[in-house]
Amino acid sequence: MNQELVTNFPISDRVKTALAVSLRGCEELIPQDEWVKKLARSEATGVPLRIKLGLDPTAPDIHIGHTVVLNKMRQLQDLGHTVIFLIGDFTTMIGDPSGRNSIRPTLSREQIEANAKTYYKQASLVLDPARTEVRYNSEWSDPLGARGMIQLAAKYNVARMMERNDFHDRFKAGTPISVHEFLYPLLQGYDSVALRSDLELGGTDQKFNLLMGRHLQVEYGQEPQCILTMPLLEGLDGVEKMSKSKNNYIGISESANSMFAKVLSISDVLMWRWYTLLSFKSEAEITALKVEVGAGRNPKDAKVALAKEITARFHASAAADAAEQDFINRSKGGVPDEIPEVLLSGAPLGIGAVLKSAGLAPSGSEATRLIEGGGVRVNSSVVSDKALKLAAGSYVVQVGKRKFVRVTLT
Repeated sequence: MNQELVTNFPISDRVKTALAVSLRGCEELIPQDEWVKKLARSEATGVPLRIKLGLDPTAPDIHIGHTVVLNKMRQLQDLGHTVIFLIGDFTTMIGDPSGRNSIRPTLSREQIEANAKTYYKQASLVLDPARTEVRYNSEWSDPLGARGMIQLAAKYNVARMMERNDFHDRFKAGTPISVHEFLYPLLQGYDSVALRSDLELGGTDQKFNLLMGRHLQVEYGQEPQCILTMPLLEGLDGVEKMSKSKNNYIGISESANSMFAKVLSISDVLMWRWYTLLSFKSEAEITALKVEVGAGRNPKDAKVALAKEITARFHASAAADAAEQDFINRSKGGVPDEIPEVLLSGAPLGIGAVLKSAGLAPSGSEATRLIEGGGVRVNSSVVSDKALKLAAGSYVVQVGKRKFVRVTLT
């Protein structure tokens, strides 16, 4: 039998505030009434709740889209609860089948360990490391062994597993499904049993796996966790979800100048969505800012504030201030303080060849198009002659508003 959730605790204003923090920007909170009871019990007893987020280190770095759920963890952490940053070093060896139409490639143990180190280092830019419990699911998954894995697999049936959209669609299309992929949601669910989780967070694509945790906790006689799903963040284009493959992302290890400029490039509509999911400003502050913009304040002011907040989080306040000044200099036609430098030989060299060799144009024809469009400057002067040759010396070559290279010709 699963443990009964005690319900005779008062719902105070602090509990109501904690619920509002939990709901901010979230897609689903399941079941909400149980979460309220857990919050009330925690306040009455002084025992913090255990809040879990699991990430598989499938790549060496993360972008700000990944931080949406980390931000929610930080908000709950600031309420005094225990947050558990779970690194799925064991489950990564299987590969999460969520949303996949093919089998994931297998990573080596060395790749997983290297990625895990950078994952937590980057996540620590959002979470408070001093108040974060870091765990690896190999701690309990490795000792399961063959006997334990068979016992775990007996806790769920194949018919229910095939209800997953990705498995169902792949089976219907005749696309291979490996038996080991069925183990992934079981093992993720077992993580919640091992950690005695009260709440598990994840993206909307993780709902099946999160519900598995609830199911298995009941199977193992525990009080079931609640689950909270966060939406997938739209990228710079405002349409597709943020993704490196779509080149609409901001990496959290990008330079401060690049990060600031990219945030400023988003639309005014998308800006408010990003405020809700990425900013640590209160909802009251965001609402007040919306009212000011609605009353005539330039929306760029709000966007600059968001860009500085995000940049400062992953760099520092001074770096965010410098990035703002760099953007102002670029907008006025000035040259940024730090730009790439390229050394080229063969002077005199045609401007088209310079653009291509310096990485400012992918081809000679694209270089010609940029020049004809008035988008190329050398030492702040617009280039109008596509036959221009640059003699030996140093030049600041600019394409558009943001691309600068200091070229030295010999």
